[in-house]
Amino acid sequence: MEKRIGIVGIVINDLSCAERVNVVLHEHAELIVGRMGLPYRERGVSVISLIVDGSNDEISALTGKLGRIAGASVKSMVAKSSL
Repeated sequence: MEKRIGIVGIVINDLSCAERVNVVLHEHAELIVGRMGLPYRERGVSVISLIVDGSNDEISALTGKLGRIAGASVKSMVAKSSL
């Protein structure tokens, strides 16, 4: 299975969903190389950026679960080829 490096961006619009987001991230911790989270108080949101390393299926499973959480928006980008 070919592994790829990617970036996942999460914007949490409703802070009540933050715990569910963290549960999903914990379930997929083996994919996460790095994580940075910043509260953007002026806009009332939090932003999380992830560096991930895994197969397309693994990364898609993570982003799919995150995308189904009401109050969170998710976008991802995966490198075209493994490095």
